[in-house]
Amino acid sequence: MRVLLLVSAFNGLSQRVWCALREAGHDVGVLLATGPQNIIDGVRAARPELILCPFLKDRVPAQVWQHVRTVILHPGPVGDRGPSSLDWAIADGTPTWGVTALQAVEEMDAGPIWAARTFPMPATVRKSSLYNGPVADAALECAFEVLAKAADPAFEPTPATELTVEVQGARPRPAMTQADRAFDWSAPAEQIIRRIRAADGAPGVRTELAGLEVFAYDAHAGLARGVRPGTIVGRRQGAVLVGTGDGSVWLGHLRDAADPRRIKLPATTLLGKRLRGVPQSPLAAGVEPEAPSYRQIRYRRTGPVGWLAFDFYNGAMSAGHCRRLLDAFRHAAAQDTRVLVLRSGTDAFSNGIHLNVVEAAADPAAAAWVNINAINAVCTELIRCTRQVVVAAYAGSAGAGGAMLGLGADVVAAREGIVLNPYYDMGLYGSELHTYTLPRRVGPETAQRLIDDKLPVSAPRARALGLVDELGPRHPEAYAEWLTELALRHADARTARRTQSDKARRLAGERIPLDVYEARELAEMSSDMFGDRSGFAAARHAFVTKAKPTATPARLLPAVAPDRARPRQLPRTRGAAASAEGQLRVRSAVPMSA
Repeated sequence: MRVLLLVSAFNGLSQRVWCALREAGHDVGVLLATGPQNIIDGVRAARPELILCPFLKDRVPAQVWQHVRTVILHPGPVGDRGPSSLDWAIADGTPTWGVTALQAVEEMDAGPIWAARTFPMPATVRKSSLYNGPVADAALECAFEVLAKAADPAFEPTPATELTVEVQGARPRPAMTQADRAFDWSAPAEQIIRRIRAADGAPGVRTELAGLEVFAYDAHAGLARGVRPGTIVGRRQGAVLVGTGDGSVWLGHLRDAADPRRIKLPATTLLGKRLRGVPQSPLAAGVEPEAPSYRQIRYRRTGPVGWLAFDFYNGAMSAGHCRRLLDAFRHAAAQDTRVLVLRSGTDAFSNGIHLNVVEAAADPAAAAWVNINAINAVCTELIRCTRQVVVAAYAGSAGAGGAMLGLGADVVAAREGIVLNPYYDMGLYGSELHTYTLPRRVGPETAQRLIDDKLPVSAPRARALGLVDELGPRHPEAYAEWLTELALRHADARTARRTQSDKARRLAGERIPLDVYEARELAEMSSDMFGDRSGFAAARHAFVTKAKPTATPARLLPAVAPDRARPRQLPRTRGAAASAEGQLRVRSAVPMSA
């Protein structure tokens, strides 16, 4: 079927749907919703049989949905309506939630139903984690059901009024405001965390810290007790510890409410000199890793396997993140284990250098340079590690340098449902030793095609290409069990010795030293970062400030439709823009922020 994905951004869910439908044999194109007339013109040019909207915050012109079947993937169960579905579900602690595929009509979220799924809500989950996890899984199931039903000429969707509302809290609700999100620091920590996570990654919750009006994100339970509410009593790895009514909360990221650029930064970076006198808070002796405390990097060992887990907010890695990960990796590599597993969180593996921190720096070019050298040091250490069999476990999606980060491992393992973007699209040549690792995994021709095409790759496709060696189950707990079995297989003494010796021999036999690959990449990167030859500064600023795109990249546009069996054409309109009258305001999901 010829399908057009109409989206406000080609985000994680949109990419996942794009990959899955293409791999199922459908002809799939993407159109960014950059304006009513652009939507009308784009649909007319694409001539789709079906329009599917996995992530749309913009209006669908009536001229579109009245002539082409248009189905919205709404992040709420049957009966739910409104633009803040996930926010309300998290804030209210709703035990069950869902996704509904509904047809676009004039009234928002009121169209007939094509498909629906429900799922149990995780406890106090971040909105972005909920969206990239259970919501994305349910949305993909709905998308395939919609495609199957669209192929049946006799199918008619069910009016929403004829379906029973089965999920508690599913009802029309307004947009959640900052007044709805507000909290007092004297409230219980659990309540504060729930409020902040319901607004994460956008828009955050407005509050005051150290005399500064900020928006708060990235909240975690703290261990401190008896602290005056609202007082910052500690800091660690970019986060600050704030007292609450019954305990404390770690805040990993903040945004200055007065900053017109709306840049979200590590909390300690934003507060800067306001933290003078606030002590560093090392983890208390005897505290187990599972205890509720802010910790981005953890190491543990189980017999012959060392587990190095890292979880950086939205996968962004500043120079400081990279240095801490490098220190932890060296510590782990010095142990007497046979296997070292480098495992990410389920939200993201890595998305490369921290563009927000770079943009906010006094000298962005210099900050970017320091950042790329720091992440390269991690990549180099991973590639050269021969004391253990190194397993890079992609539990979350990855992009740009973050997708390249783990490719030097002996074994690359991925969780089903993640998406890799193994290319650079920010006015940067790219580094992370990818000119060494990528061709050795997929071959030079495929490596160049991935870099040039700039298209997402699903986990199964990544395995077929050789980017990934092993593919594990989608469910996080099942993936963890599967990964343990994988690590133990490679920890067999004979197997481990063979892998280590093969790698050492291969590295020793390289005609061109590894340092040369890095030097060549950095030479290119210096022209991009300091000379801005490919528009890195503008691209970075647009990304960080969430500037709306003005056009759909050519690589995403639908292929030219064949002349035969053309779908019904849209009528032409007068004027430069479509009238707002008779249009549907559609919001299908929450935007992800850096």
